[in-house]
Parts: sequence; structure tokens; C-alpha cells
Amino acid sequence: QVQLVESGGGLVQAGGSLRLSCAASGRTFSGYAMGWFRQAPGKEREFVAAITWSGRYTYYADSLKGRFTISRDNAFNTVYLQMNSLKPEDTAVYYCAAASAGGFPRVADYQYNYWGQGTQVTVSS
Repeated sequence: QVQLVESGGGLVQAGGSLRLSCAASGRTFSGYAMGWFRQAPGKEREFVAAITWSGRYTYYADSLKGRFTISRDNAFNTVYLQMNSLKPEDTAVYYCAAASAGGFPRVADYQYNYWGQGTQVTVSS
């Protein structure tokens, strides 16, 4: 079992930045690939970014490349999502997720085994 807790969300103006954190506890964090997803009101949950267990490889939704960066620190059992040049359309609840052994990248939510409770990001225009 892996428990995930997101933090770092909030209200930011368009063009601003936020860094989300996801702290993991339970089973060995370094054994899991990690992902970030988001869900805007009235929309389906969508893939944002993923990172391998080592942090060596990352993968992003095409529309977010260049603005968002995923990283992890296995020594602190934490994965991060740095979000720059935020836009109002980035407003959503952001979730981190953990995936046990398997292929990479994983972009579908059913491919992840554990989920956090989410953190709200609101970007004002």
C-alpha cells in the first residue's frame, strides 16, 4: 500500500508559477513510476506528466510540454510538478498517482494503482 498526499496548490494569476508536491509513504517509493493528472470542473480527468522510478525518463501531455516539469526525489519520497506560465485553462484539481512495475509511459488513469486526494489549482485571468 502507498499513501500519497499532494500539496502546493492555490490561487495564482495567469503567467505565474506553482510547484506541487506529492509525498508518499508506505511501500518503497522508489519502486513506483509516478504520474500527475488533473480534472477540471465538468471534464474528464486527463494525463499531465509521468516519471520513471529512477527519474531518468519523463513524459508529458503534448499540450503541456515546455511549461510543466515533473521530477522526483526518492530520498524524500516526493514527486514534484513545476508549473510555469500558468493559464486560466490550467485550473483543475491536480492528482498524483503511483504505478507498480510495468511499461512506461503510462498515460491512462487505470494504469495507476494508488492516488492522492488532489490539490486545487486556480489560475485567475
